[in-house]
Amino acid sequence: MRHHIENRIYHVEILPPKQDTEKLHEDLELFTTKYNRVKESGYCACITDNAMGLLAFQGPEVIEELCLKVEPSQVMIHLNTFHTKANLHEILDTCVAQGIKYLLIITGDGSDRLPKLTPADVGATDVQSVTSVELLRYIAKQYPGKFTMGVAFNPYEPQEHEFAKMERKMAAGAEFVVTQPIIEKNAIVDELLRKYPDVPVIIEAWMSKKLYLLSDAVGYEIPEDTEFDPIETLKQIHRDYPDCGVYLSLLGFKTQYHLISDTWVRE
Repeated sequence: MRHHIENRIYHVEILPPKQDTEKLHEDLELFTTKYNRVKESGYCACITDNAMGLLAFQGPEVIEELCLKVEPSQVMIHLNTFHTKANLHEILDTCVAQGIKYLLIITGDGSDRLPKLTPADVGATDVQSVTSVELLRYIAKQYPGKFTMGVAFNPYEPQEHEFAKMERKMAAGAEFVVTQPIIEKNAIVDELLRKYPDVPVIIEAWMSKKLYLLSDAVGYEIPEDTEFDPIETLKQIHRDYPDCGVYLSLLGFKTQYHLISDTWVRE
């Protein structure tokens, strides 16, 4: 059994406001509402880092600016490699000051508008560009004992390549795993669970009915006529992976949030 905080709680994705928003006040109010609702439900708020390469405010700075209460087990900050070194440390220092301990370390989506960490920034001498592996190793060295860090796993990549990457991530300090979204039982995820029986694994559930967005996210085509009910799929994921936590991406707070508590039985 994978007894760990990540396994007995929903992880609900929340996007902070984009920096070019024309309705910042409204967006901040919406962020506050979602954050507090997740917290009051006993779930974990997972705050993205420039999702899809679009420049957004950082989760820790938004939490700090809005004076939102942090329960360490109920906040996870995504952190990718598209930052300056100074900005990286600002984010990490703010996390430490606020008591945020869970980080999901990813290579991330870039764009021409975003800077990227260089190997020299993180003391890496054997790579051409910084990935989640080098960022993990750097944070573990610079902030010993301050964070519990997780990594992503993509079951849609070539299996040998993805598991080799996972070995490097584990060696660099990863302590839990979040998969890419799945909509049915997945043989590669099953293999991940077999290979790492003591590592908490969080299964990402796709909560949007727009399957073309999932196709874009995972890099393979899903026929548009595929029957897909996110809530029923979520129930099936709980049946297929009862010992895993679940990450909810693109959850409809108005249309779906009130339904998710009925999809599993708390232990």
